[in-house]
Amino acid sequence: MSDKSKSLAKAEDAEHDYSAGLAVIAPDAVKDPGMEPHRVRMTDKSEAHEKRAARQVAALFLFSIVSSAFALYAYFAFPIVEGSNASVRDNTLLLGLGAAFGMLAIGIGAVHWAKTLMPDAEVSEARHQTRGSEETRARAIEIIDLANKESGFSRRKLIRRSLYGALAFFPLPGILVFADLGPNPEDSLKHTMWKKGTRLTRDPDGKPIKASDVTIGSVFHVIPEGLAELEHHKLEEKAKAAVLLVRVDPTILKESAERKDWSYDGIVAYSKICTHVGCPVALYEQQTHHLLCPCHQSTFDLTDACKVIFGPASRPLPQLPIAVDAEGYLVAQDDFNEPVGPSFWERSVNE
Repeated sequence: MSDKSKSLAKAEDAEHDYSAGLAVIAPDAVKDPGMEPHRVRMTDKSEAHEKRAARQVAALFLFSIVSSAFALYAYFAFPIVEGSNASVRDNTLLLGLGAAFGMLAIGIGAVHWAKTLMPDAEVSEARHQTRGSEETRARAIEIIDLANKESGFSRRKLIRRSLYGALAFFPLPGILVFADLGPNPEDSLKHTMWKKGTRLTRDPDGKPIKASDVTIGSVFHVIPEGLAELEHHKLEEKAKAAVLLVRVDPTILKESAERKDWSYDGIVAYSKICTHVGCPVALYEQQTHHLLCPCHQSTFDLTDACKVIFGPASRPLPQLPIAVDAEGYLVAQDDFNEPVGPSFWERSVNE
């Protein structure tokens, strides 16, 4: 074989190996590019540019103060009028714009401050996994103090004071909004619409329920009489007073002495509001006599005072004491005597 033929054969073998295998890169093929050359900013070269940047930062913080103050003004100047969608739109829009610009100006000002006035020299340090020595820790404190001096936070009074003002004002719109979530509930969370003699009615039509209508295994979603006719706060009252009514064989009920007269011939009524986070307990297993909350699977034993047998709920469902009036309708003996719903709806047992 001639030298030319040998060369061609080697070239073909090399091409075949390259297509069939993996390329091998030499250890020194990719070099550490190092840090990019430092670019000097105009604020580093010119005192006039530095002062102008400081004024711009302060102006942004002052704009934040003005925006937050405008949000407060808009809240009172454009009140929400009941039944007026335009007032809701104007109040929400102007209050939201003021609060948004108040926060946005602080963010832009802080970024502008960091990019134009704080030191921008790149530093690369090895990360240590162990606690440093006392000398190292003391040095770290010195570096933090140096960073404070270099940032100019202590020295640049205009920026510092305008930042303080912006930080003081921008939470005020939020505080105002949260304070206006509704009227002071006072003791409205401590009591429901149930009282002595209130009839149990079907949800949602409000039809009274007779004891004879409730057969063993049947389930009724119950609201207090008069709730269906409410014009205001209907949903709020229902969220507290909703009840699940079930009839079981009275011989399987495990009733304490004080609760013996809270049921009627196997008919029991329990709050429908889960004691975990307030979801509606609306699932009844007829064979096991368990009530289930679909949100987080809390399970309550209907035959044993609705005690928790599974799930995150921390206490039983409150029981509504019931009786039957002269006409055979189911009525409440009184309100619940313990907190309804999540544990943060609290009241004393004797209230």
